[in-house]
Amino acid sequence: MLANTNAGLTLRQAALIVGFAYLLNPVSYAEFGLWPKLFVAGNVGQTVADISANHAVFLGVFFAFFINFIEDIVIAWALYFLLAPVNKALSLLASLFQLVYASVCITGVFNMLPAYRLLIGTELGASASSNLLHEQIYLLLRWFRYDYSMALVLFGIHLVLVGALVVRSRYMPVWLGVVLAIDGLGWVIGMLQPYLYPHAQLDWLQVTAIGEFIFMGWLLVAGWRLKAPESA
Repeated sequence: MLANTNAGLTLRQAALIVGFAYLLNPVSYAEFGLWPKLFVAGNVGQTVADISANHAVFLGVFFAFFINFIEDIVIAWALYFLLAPVNKALSLLASLFQLVYASVCITGVFNMLPAYRLLIGTELGASASSNLLHEQIYLLLRWFRYDYSMALVLFGIHLVLVGALVVRSRYMPVWLGVVLAIDGLGWVIGMLQPYLYPHAQLDWLQVTAIGEFIFMGWLLVAGWRLKAPESA
C-alpha cells in the first residue's frame, strides 16, 4: 500500500511546482542584470543619479524581487508536501524557515518604495535638503540589502534541513541531499562573514549556490516520475 501525503499535493505535483517555481524565479535577473545598473556601493550621488535616469529599471528591480519572494512562499508550501513522507515535523520546520526568510525579505523590499517616493519628491522640487534626502534614499536601499543578507542565513538553514530530508528519503538520491546541505552551509557561512570573520576570503563559497540549480534540474527532469514510498 502506498503512503499518501495528500491532503493537498502528490509528490509529483509538489516536485513539479517546486521545479517550475525555481525555473521562473526572476531573482538572478534582478540581482545580476538590473541591480548593478542602479546601485553603486559607497557612492550616494551616482546611485541616486542612476535611479533618476532609470525609473523603469528601479521598478523592475522592485517587482522582480517581490515576485521572487512570493515564489519562495509557494516553494515552501510545495516542499512541505514533497518531504512530508520522510518526516512531517522536520518538513514543516524546513518550510517555516523559508517562510520566515521570505517574510523578512518582503518587508525589506518594501523599503524600496519610500526610497522611490523620496526620489520623486526630490526631483519635483529641489531643495536645500536634497543631499539629506539622497542619503535617506541610499540608506533605505542599503537597509533592504541588509535585511536580505541576514534573511539568507535563515534560507541557508532551510536548505540544510531540506538536504537532510532528501538524504533520508527513499525517492530522491542521497547525493542531491548532500549538494543541498552544502549549498545551505555556504549561505550561512557567507552571510555571517561581515559580522563574525570580516577579513576571511570566502568568495569561493558562491559556487555552492549551484546546488539550487541542480535541485531544480533534477525536479524538472525526474519529478514527474516520483511516487510515494511503500509504507512499512
